[in-house]
Order: sequence, then structure tokens, then C-alpha cells
Amino acid sequence: MPYKKILVAIDNSSYSMKAAKVGFALAHSLKAAVGLLYVVDRSKEVVNADLGITPQQSGTVLLNEAEKTIEQYTRLYDGVDKVERFTPEGIPEKEIINISHEWPADIIVMGTHGRSAISKVLTGSVAEYVIRHSTIPVLITPPGME
Repeated sequence: MPYKKILVAIDNSSYSMKAAKVGFALAHSLKAAVGLLYVVDRSKEVVNADLGITPQQSGTVLLNEAEKTIEQYTRLYDGVDKVERFTPEGIPEKEIINISHEWPADIIVMGTHGRSAISKVLTGSVAEYVIRHSTIPVLITPPGME
């Protein structure tokens, strides 16, 4: 199967930077289009009525962070002919699967935090969910990769 559309799932972590490097390198070598996906996770928004921070303001901050991160990654890795940008709101693991179908990607590239087994039991793993539910190949970059 030729990989013509590579979906790179990112956030603002160093793990995502490694995944983006791999995804862009793969896209360069295959002359493929890249989709950068940053899911706006509303569960991480900070709402504080005492400080006057409303859900709408917090959501705007999260969306701005997503757009800024995508812009930074796009500038760092110029040379890819086409970069699609995706900033859906929702549950990251589910939105990664949704966008991989809607765009439609040939492969998903993403990083992992490398959490311990006990941590995964308590908090879950986005990467593990994507691996189990994806209908296309998933390339995971390990946390220790340089």
C-alpha cells in the first residue's frame, strides 16, 4: 500500500515533536501529504469564575494553543508540499480515529509518553486506544527516541 496521506497526531509535548519529525521525514521520502492533528481536549480547560475565566475563554485559549503548535511544527518542517491542519474538539483518541477516516489517511504517526502499566490502567493510553481501533497502520515513536 502506498502511503500518500500521513496523519501526524500532535500536542505540545516533546513526544509529539519526535513523532512530527518521523512523520515529516516519512512524508519527504514518500512525497506524501501530511495532516497535522491537534485535538482540543476540553477536559483540560481551566474555568475559574473567581478570576472571570469562562468556559468560552478557556476554550479559545486551548484552540489558540493548538493552532500555534501546528503553525510552529509546519514552519520547522517546511518542504512538505501540502500540510492539512486539523483542530477538532473532543476526546483525543476518538478524534484521531475520526479524522483518520474523514481525511482519509493511509497511516497515523504519533508519539507515546511511555507511561508505566499502572499509570495506563488508571489513566488509559491514547496511543493504545488508537492502535486497537485504527483500521490503518499506526506508527508509534517511543519516548526515548532521539
